[in-house]
Amino acid sequence: MEIAVIGSGYVGLVAAACFSKAGHSVWCMDSDETKIERLNNGGCPIYEPGLPELLSEGRQNGRLHFSTSLEECLKPSQVVFLAVGTPEGEDGSADVTYIQAAARDIGRLLASPVLVVIKSTVPVGTSASVVRIIREELDARGLHDLTFDVASNPEFLKEGHALEDFLQPDRVIIGVQSETARQTMNELYAPFGLDNGRLLFMDRTSAELTKYAANSMLATRISFMNDIANLCEKVGADVDMIRIGIGADRRIGSKFLYAGCGYGGSCFPKDVKALIASADAHGYSMDVLKAVEHVNHKQKKRLFEKISAFFGPDLPGRTVALWGLAFKPDTDDLREAPALVLISALLEAGCRVQVYDPVAMPNARRLLGDSVIFAETMYEAVKDADALVLVTEWQEFRFPNWEQVRRAMKQPLVIDGRNIYPREVMAKAGFTLSRIG
Repeated sequence: MEIAVIGSGYVGLVAAACFSKAGHSVWCMDSDETKIERLNNGGCPIYEPGLPELLSEGRQNGRLHFSTSLEECLKPSQVVFLAVGTPEGEDGSADVTYIQAAARDIGRLLASPVLVVIKSTVPVGTSASVVRIIREELDARGLHDLTFDVASNPEFLKEGHALEDFLQPDRVIIGVQSETARQTMNELYAPFGLDNGRLLFMDRTSAELTKYAANSMLATRISFMNDIANLCEKVGADVDMIRIGIGADRRIGSKFLYAGCGYGGSCFPKDVKALIASADAHGYSMDVLKAVEHVNHKQKKRLFEKISAFFGPDLPGRTVALWGLAFKPDTDDLREAPALVLISALLEAGCRVQVYDPVAMPNARRLLGDSVIFAETMYEAVKDADALVLVTEWQEFRFPNWEQVRRAMKQPLVIDGRNIYPREVMAKAGFTLSRIG
């Protein structure tokens, strides 16, 4: 099948690469000439394990193409994916300006029937508005009889595991309004060998809302466990024991029950806010999600509160080392990252901050400039530090040489923001350890 993907960001590139691997011919379009030139020259503008190799494979077998011309991409295509950004607006709602602009461009250029599939995360009603916009543009051109359809196919990709999520998904949500669109989407996903239980068809509005509901549920579990963790510190309970205890209940399950320093990234914060805003616009208050967001905002301050409580009035002038900057492992994404909240508070308190992240350092340099010290290694970061804070649970941070760390630090204080270090191990190594919960 011939496919066009509008947008070569995270979602667009992963979709284009995976569809080409499945045997489809894919044209990926973006208005950013520098990005397209880089892709055509063998580069990859984002960090995602396995993606550069998959892009290279698609280019070499001739099934993956990159262009700045929408007309060139539309001409051969039977299916057009919209994978453009929907950034957070000032009121927390999703800004669909790029979706609407792409719909207008399609309407102005379309010359044959096509199925337009919205892959971007969009609020309820966006599919209907895309139908209206394209129809308006076609009518303005006098093409009243040119048919098209619109489907909703939201992405459920975890950064760091996006290829696996796309190629071997838990489920694929597809919102359609016609049998023709349903058949086309079935044909599109046929090479993935998905059974009926994983290919879930529904109406477009339900598909749009499913995406927000899924991310909001996961964010709710995280904030709930962080709330429990903070209570544990008050009453002397162990949040890890509680996590195991409630996770053994099959009605609850064990996923997303880990306490920590708050969620970040491009999805959870934005999608929670967007769902709250969407509900407000329809005259309904999502009180649970408002609490989820409030708890997460507070939780990102917990690491600084722990450091401040330890040093008290002696905090100014202290050197604090951070292991991890990205909002999660296996990505260089710093959007809404807890590390940025901590760094800001430490600098405001007059601390010297030394940081290390295996992947996110280039992005961090662009954001932070020379306000912090960027270390070359995890061990260099802890040199002469008064405290070490584990913010992102990268694999290489899980089993460090604690003797080397202890020798390098000014004093042996470790703040574990992800609860990966056992108390007995740290005590044996001579460290004072503070965990979440």
